[in-house]
Amino acid sequence: MSMTIEPQDHNGLPVDTDAPETREWLDALSAVIEREGPERAHFLIEQMIGQARRTGINIPYSANTDYINTIPVEQQIAAPGDYAIEARIRSYIRWNAMAMVMRANQRSPGIGGHIASFASAATLFDVGFNHFWHAPTEAHGGDLVFFQGHSSPGLYARAFLLGQLSEAQLDHFRHDVSGKGMPSYPHPWLMPEFWKFPTVSMGLGPLQAIYQARFIKYMMCRGHLDPAIHAQRKVWAFMGDGEMDEPESMGEISMAARENLDNLIFVVNCNLQRLDGPVRGNGKIIQELEGDFRGAGWNVIKLIWGSYWDPLLAQDKSGLLRHRMMECVDGDYQTFKSKDGAYVRKHFFGKYPALAKMVAHWPDDDIWNLNRGGHDPHKIYAAYHAALHHKGQPTVILAKTIKGYGMGDSGQAQNITHQQKKMGTTSLKDFRDRFQLPIADGDLEKMPYLKFPEGSPELEYMRRHRQALGGPLLVRRQKVQSPEVPAPEAYAAFHKSPGEGREISTTMAFVRILNMLVKDKHVGARVVPIVPDESRTFGMEGMFRQLGIWNQLGQLYTPQDAEQLMFYKESKTGQILQEGINEAGAMADWIAAATSYSTHGVQMLPVYIFYSMFGMQRTMDLIWAAADQRARGFLMGATAGRTTLNGEGLQHADGHSHVLAATIPNCVSYDPTFAYEVAVIVQDGLRRMFTEQEDVFYYITVMNENYEHPDMPAGKQVAADILKGMYRFRKAAASNAPRVQLLGSGTIFREVMAAAELLKRDWGVEADLWSCPSFTELARDGQDCARWNLLHPGDKPRVSHVANCLTDTRGPVIAATDYIRLFAEQIRPYVPRVYSVLGTDGFGRSDTRETLRDFFEVDRQWIALAALRALADEGQIDAGRVKEALAKYGMSADKPNPLKV
Repeated sequence: MSMTIEPQDHNGLPVDTDAPETREWLDALSAVIEREGPERAHFLIEQMIGQARRTGINIPYSANTDYINTIPVEQQIAAPGDYAIEARIRSYIRWNAMAMVMRANQRSPGIGGHIASFASAATLFDVGFNHFWHAPTEAHGGDLVFFQGHSSPGLYARAFLLGQLSEAQLDHFRHDVSGKGMPSYPHPWLMPEFWKFPTVSMGLGPLQAIYQARFIKYMMCRGHLDPAIHAQRKVWAFMGDGEMDEPESMGEISMAARENLDNLIFVVNCNLQRLDGPVRGNGKIIQELEGDFRGAGWNVIKLIWGSYWDPLLAQDKSGLLRHRMMECVDGDYQTFKSKDGAYVRKHFFGKYPALAKMVAHWPDDDIWNLNRGGHDPHKIYAAYHAALHHKGQPTVILAKTIKGYGMGDSGQAQNITHQQKKMGTTSLKDFRDRFQLPIADGDLEKMPYLKFPEGSPELEYMRRHRQALGGPLLVRRQKVQSPEVPAPEAYAAFHKSPGEGREISTTMAFVRILNMLVKDKHVGARVVPIVPDESRTFGMEGMFRQLGIWNQLGQLYTPQDAEQLMFYKESKTGQILQEGINEAGAMADWIAAATSYSTHGVQMLPVYIFYSMFGMQRTMDLIWAAADQRARGFLMGATAGRTTLNGEGLQHADGHSHVLAATIPNCVSYDPTFAYEVAVIVQDGLRRMFTEQEDVFYYITVMNENYEHPDMPAGKQVAADILKGMYRFRKAAASNAPRVQLLGSGTIFREVMAAAELLKRDWGVEADLWSCPSFTELARDGQDCARWNLLHPGDKPRVSHVANCLTDTRGPVIAATDYIRLFAEQIRPYVPRVYSVLGTDGFGRSDTRETLRDFFEVDRQWIALAALRALADEGQIDAGRVKEALAKYGMSADKPNPLKV
């Protein structure tokens, strides 16, 4: 079929070749809308499009609308409130936010801070604070707001006006080491009473907001939250248009639509600028995002033009103004707002005579005052109101703003704006005059903070509106009523061997403990098992039928395996969150559950079980955010270790997750070998996170290798030592023979045990065995002791747990794990003697466990060889014995270093 090109007029607009016919169709459509409503009109349009396509006319789908506001003026709900007072409040907040950053940089040049992002978002926040965002009350669960991270100065400035923060705190912006100041961005770890969500690692806020919204629905379905109180809650997420380029920002928008998350509202602050330049200089980010979100199934509200444009748009009968609005690219719009009214007249309106005529009688100042929707409180209110009342879909509001709004020559709409931390005297005067601030010329450079006096209309207005919405929003809940945890005797069965000849994996041991927990009458219903698409790999398929997989719709189909005992069961009241092949989404699930005590006032126990290689490595940024957010729960790195997951290959072989976990201060990590170790660790985790409500979370690696598990060694101190990270598993017989101390963790500890037998049988060397479930906890203890000793030179030195354990032993110390050497190397400073470390440095391989352990040099023979070499270096045995061992075990001195192949 040949393409026909529509004729165009001299302005580039399509020419109507049969205007009377067009008018008939449009009049008919208007009549339908007037008499039968927009839904009927939409139905008829879709029917006509369908008929056209069936006849072979190719009508491509378009998710875009004109470059104007989605809500027409006649449908715009009237905004309540006193907008003159709100404007004064907003002006004070703008000034204080700017003053805080500038004063910080006057005291400490280069300390940083951002003015421009909040300058663009101030009105978007202000309308929400005054009219929409509920704090938790008995009648309302409270809205959750993910604030755009770089806008933190404005949020501090508002809290200052309300008396939540002092002038001294503002003066310590970005000077938070003393404990008196405030962090640069939203950080719950640093301000646990104030911030709820860390958002400045861009892209994580949008992703987490989606899963927080869904978790509210999960909690209501499961009976943990009362729908009468919590169904009206909304999750609001603010982000910049540049932030939308982060894959995490957009990665789960289809899920939000699929799950009908009408309790979710995105507000994208489209100031058209990234950190260093335009977001889409040659395009239109609002149009791009509109297509993305509408195509994914969202309700899209474009908030582009402010009220001053309404009369011009009403005059635009030909559509030429709308055409020009669409024609200009974002790079043009950025330039317009960095210039003045005369420039806009010439370069925007001046292209077409008919447009120039529309504003010919306007002064340049009036043209300059043509505002953007994101700075118009009336338009914002209408958009928020529409979003609040929309049902069945999540909503995104695309609000057009100006980066550095009000900063004038010092930064408004300039490429340097994001990093701007200073303003010259002229710009300060312009800012003061523009926002009508009561500051004398002589005081401008002092940057005084402005405050409303007690009894002033503005302060009373702020308080009254917040009181109507439940009180202060910027408050974080830190403690909640905690349920009773299982008694110690509930774990007793896991301290015993399953029986001679019965082999299980630590993964299976943990799943059995998890089954015990979900059956507990106090905490059982609060356990949130989270799995990617690998439940059967981890032996959890039995939980499908027992607990059910949560789905708002229940199960609308008969599962293929319905006749089997462990069929795939979805349920409205299901307990498991199954995220498919989506580690980032599962991690966001876990964060929502792990912070539920703070966001919902209900302590939940999330347990996220994943391939260990695809946990820390793939979602480390989210895990770090979880740490900042003071999450509590269990992360289970299943099929862990570089040689344990035989057959899978390089990208499945984890040899470093524990090193990554060690970088997170409030992550408590363990690599247990036996079921009783797992039980002791889980029991202690529940005590610390539930009973004591410590803001820590646990990373525990478990393996899919089956072997016999012994009874827990006798002794009152064993459990405590397991938690400290090291305990004596077995002491060798007393003798004068050469002796070594063998350390290990995880599945490789069994190779350590076998190495002790080789040393005894083949070389007459005795070996004491030490299980080290956590080299990281040992290292932290050693570092703490070293620091205390440094600061207390006159006191009796503290001794690390490692040194305490090894004090009454003799012989060199050898450690082997299924992780890179750096994992066990952490304790080197605290080992009082020669210390040799074996590890799995290098790329992973696919082969049998035995072959892999030989390849990475961590099997029993390599451990024995390392022990002999250490003894020879100490002069306890002849060096020739090491050569004998090489020959006896078939080892080649020419074997390639696994780190280099």
